[in-house]
Amino acid sequence: MQAHPPEFFLNGAHFGAPKETYFPSEDSYFLAENVSIPKNASVIDVGCGSGIQSLNAFMQGAAKVIALDVNEIALEATRKNCEKAGFKSIEARKSDLLENCVEKADIIIFNPPYLESDDYKHADLNGGKKGREILDRFLEQMPLYLKKNGKCFFLQTDLNGHAETEKLLKAKGMKFKIIARKKGFFEELCIYEAARQK
Repeated sequence: MQAHPPEFFLNGAHFGAPKETYFPSEDSYFLAENVSIPKNASVIDVGCGSGIQSLNAFMQGAAKVIALDVNEIALEATRKNCEKAGFKSIEARKSDLLENCVEKADIIIFNPPYLESDDYKHADLNGGKKGREILDRFLEQMPLYLKKNGKCFFLQTDLNGHAETEKLLKAKGMKFKIIARKKGFFEELCIYEAARQK
């Protein structure tokens, strides 16, 4: 895993980012900037990394966040960062995507690994074959964990194919829209907002 600075910044404060966790990058901030959290919402942060999405959810007024990750160092970093910022109602739980979660939430947030690879050494970056393996598994599970009027915000690169994502969402009875786009050097990142059909 690449070395990175030991901390990241959010809303003028700095937070710890152990080298064994995913360091918040441009995509992390892009997602955080476009997520909308209602006051007192319950939130599930899938693949929490260093905790930037959990922190952002609390800063917007979330009442409770369940942070999920397979990496125990990431879970500890997220819990510590949230508590340092004064947010005590964080629960950090080891889980492969949503598999170890029984709760439903108002908001689900996910910044999936999306690099195309067969090498699983860097789980925080590796999206598997076609870069969509993790995203597809998440989209299969996600609707079951949303409350009635809940929303899911997730990031995707255009390199991995919007048509496949939208086909999966439709099959799950979800309505969706792309709420933000960011052009990079060789790809375009998009933020999806998905909700249950009424």
